[in-house]
Amino acid sequence: MTEVEGVVGQEDRPRTGPGSHRHGLPRTRSALRRLRRRRRLMLEGLAAFLCLAALALYLGVERHDAPREEHARLPAAPPGRVGLPNEADDTVANPGLRPRQRPPSPSPTPSTPSPSPSPSPTSALPPTVTVTRAEVPATVDLTAVGTTDWVHWGLTGADRTVRKRGGSGEIRDEGGRGRRQSFSNNPEAYAWRDGNPVASASGTMSGVYACHRGSGFNLAVAADGQQRTVRLYAGLWMARGRLDVRVSTGGPVTTLRMEDPHTALTTEFTIKFRAQRGARLLLNWTVEESLGDCGNVSLQAVALR
Repeated sequence: MTEVEGVVGQEDRPRTGPGSHRHGLPRTRSALRRLRRRRRLMLEGLAAFLCLAALALYLGVERHDAPREEHARLPAAPPGRVGLPNEADDTVANPGLRPRQRPPSPSPTPSTPSPSPSPSPTSALPPTVTVTRAEVPATVDLTAVGTTDWVHWGLTGADRTVRKRGGSGEIRDEGGRGRRQSFSNNPEAYAWRDGNPVASASGTMSGVYACHRGSGFNLAVAADGQQRTVRLYAGLWMARGRLDVRVSTGGPVTTLRMEDPHTALTTEFTIKFRAQRGARLLLNWTVEESLGDCGNVSLQAVALR
């Protein structure tokens, strides 16, 4: 072999010894493609790994335990407050909601006892009644004793009366058993200066009466919450008379009796009473026992102040 042939043969052999790579790159295209494919696979694997790591991190943060069924158990309500939670436990709430915020209870303000208010005319008062009796004056001035109201019977007839002009109208004649009759021989006289329909009288001795047992007169006087004074001028003849006094709203009945089996007897009943507005003082003056022929009770006048 010549020297030229040897040199040509050496150039045809592949270079695999030291210095056969320039800058660390393979000399053949197949090796370069393999290298690129490995790099792409490595990058895809790295990307996949990073994705898996991010997913694992996300699942690790958001992961919950197996769902469980929760029941908000309200404490038993105390007697008399069915369906209400115990107010001492502020932590009871629905799952996932904050406990309801309650405003603080105001501190109790110390109270000082106030004096009891004085009774007013409209207050509910326990009724009080006192009854006394006395002799009738020779002449009764109805204008003076009946400053609020007065009524006189018998001057104008058995079924008609004379009343105080401009009076309160709080004295009521509510009838009674027996036939009423008028008379004009009463032992005492009655006078007034403010009457209607008779304007004045200087001293009439008239009145009305009813005979026989159970007969008599029913009267009523209105209450106004204050103490009031009623004067009943009444009499009897040959009988025992009975006066029952009570308040319409209830309470005890006060009873007084008087009698004369031979002749006439008159008296002034003074009734002091107090009851709530709307109540009435009820007066029943009746023949409890007739002690002679046509034993009777009589009625002359009633005055209110």
